[in-house]
Amino acid sequence: MQTAADAGDAATLLAAVPAGRRVALVDPRFVGHVHALRLGLTDPRFAAAAVPGALTAQPEARGALLRALRRTTAAVGAGAPVVAPDTDPAPDDRTVPGRIAVALEAEGTAVKRPELGSLTATVPTDAGARATAESARDEVDDEAVRLRSAVKAHDGFFTTFAISPYSRYIARWCARRGLTPNQVTTASLITALVAAGAAATGTRGGYVAAGILLLVSFVLDCTDGQLARYSLQYSTMGAWLDATFDRAKEYAYYAGLAIGAVRGGDDVWVLALGAMVLQACRHVVDFSFNEANHDAVANTSPTAALSDKLDSVGWTVWARRMIVLPIGERWAMIAVLTALTTPRIVFYALLIGCALAACYTTAGRLLRSLTRRASRTDRAAQALADLADSGPLAQGVAAVAPGLRGAFTAPAVALLGTLVMIGGALLLPYGSWLTVAAAAVYVLLSGLAVARPLKGALDWLVPPFFRAAEYVTILVLAARSDAPHAVPAAFGLISAVAYHHYDTVYRIRGGTGAPPQWLVRTIGGHEGRTALVAVLAAVLTHAAGFTTALTALAVAVALVVLVESIRFWVSSSAPAVHDEGELA
Repeated sequence: MQTAADAGDAATLLAAVPAGRRVALVDPRFVGHVHALRLGLTDPRFAAAAVPGALTAQPEARGALLRALRRTTAAVGAGAPVVAPDTDPAPDDRTVPGRIAVALEAEGTAVKRPELGSLTATVPTDAGARATAESARDEVDDEAVRLRSAVKAHDGFFTTFAISPYSRYIARWCARRGLTPNQVTTASLITALVAAGAAATGTRGGYVAAGILLLVSFVLDCTDGQLARYSLQYSTMGAWLDATFDRAKEYAYYAGLAIGAVRGGDDVWVLALGAMVLQACRHVVDFSFNEANHDAVANTSPTAALSDKLDSVGWTVWARRMIVLPIGERWAMIAVLTALTTPRIVFYALLIGCALAACYTTAGRLLRSLTRRASRTDRAAQALADLADSGPLAQGVAAVAPGLRGAFTAPAVALLGTLVMIGGALLLPYGSWLTVAAAAVYVLLSGLAVARPLKGALDWLVPPFFRAAEYVTILVLAARSDAPHAVPAAFGLISAVAYHHYDTVYRIRGGTGAPPQWLVRTIGGHEGRTALVAVLAAVLTHAAGFTTALTALAVAVALVVLVESIRFWVSSSAPAVHDEGELA
């Protein structure tokens, strides 16, 4: 830290700092809480940020900062006082950091101004103002504010009242010992995998231990985000790890329960895979709807207005959050039922609860979409196209087929293709080449659905329909086959494909775009994989080779997507983020 005598000296000192470092300007008369400065000066998510009397710039905004500082220096003089005349319209902009922040914004550089709430941050200009500011600062415990703000603003009932009251203190303990959010995230994953292993024993003691460990894993899962908010340790990779590990933990636990049930003489692999498919489809509905409306123009909806009105009544907020069976309520239910009942009952409860939650959330999104008057942007259309995961077959159809017109054409065609595919797998004789013909129709309809930009009111339904078609087809064909262990092999295949789809979501959210086209082409796209599994079922009708083929396909897809995903996230230059995420 260096002290500048005036604005001109500040420009000289800043220019001497190595280009790859963050820099900050703080008025020496600043009075405020330390945590106010943390919020303004240490958050890595923003290129430039400011609080009254202080300004920071990341390396990418350093050039703009120096230009703004030199313009300010030229305007007021190198040795001018740091306070501008009282005629300036905004008192907080009368300091040098304030003036530069305004200049940065005028140049087009966004300056984040974090909400400080009860925290004090000001630059007093006389003794009376300083005494008032110091009194206001001393009246508020900034550590208490820091702990409160570490908790996610909108969370589920169970998380808010059963976990966060103490997990925030675990987060502080971790911060004081130099632990990072990614380390806590990894600890949560390991704990969940141990829980899955305990469930796989198939014993009552193992189930009790699994339930307890699953809850411990969830406490750590809450802690990592709270640690990130408490210590402002945000990163793109951290958000990705938190999101993808949540899915890995839950689905690994399903597998552990299924293995344990088989050891107890009850094969529930179909239920386990069904629960995973339902949960994954729920998520893609959330993702697609949010991306479709991320930057919608002229957004108005009576349904949204009603939702906001309901949120003004306290008890309805918690009721609506619990109805969707968010991760906290869901994991608590799984943990308790694992310890007290059987895996079959756990999966029945999951399927019923998630199905009701899916109906509730999807109905609400349909109503919002139908009553909304909004124009979808090119960005939203591209995000939906990326989420659709169309491979070379569907892309080939889309390239030669005329785009089908109509407000609801794309989702209607996608739904028709989904019904044809699932109906063929479910109703036609197992191993029939008619199922392959149904897959060919599905490929054709999949291409037609994405032949035009997905900007319609309900076009966000296209990716969920495709996910349902692929996942359910694999589930049904594996369940109907006579091949031993086909359903566990299908579980592995859908896990690998679902990882690819979640990876796509979090790349889009991180602002880096979807995975490269070579990856999508290599793993076939949703329609290519679905058709391939239908062909394998027809060719390997009554042979254990179907299990082997599903396993080989799962391994191939997993290797390709994991290697590319890890390469990307480790080397990603995406801006730091912290994903507050959906409750699910």
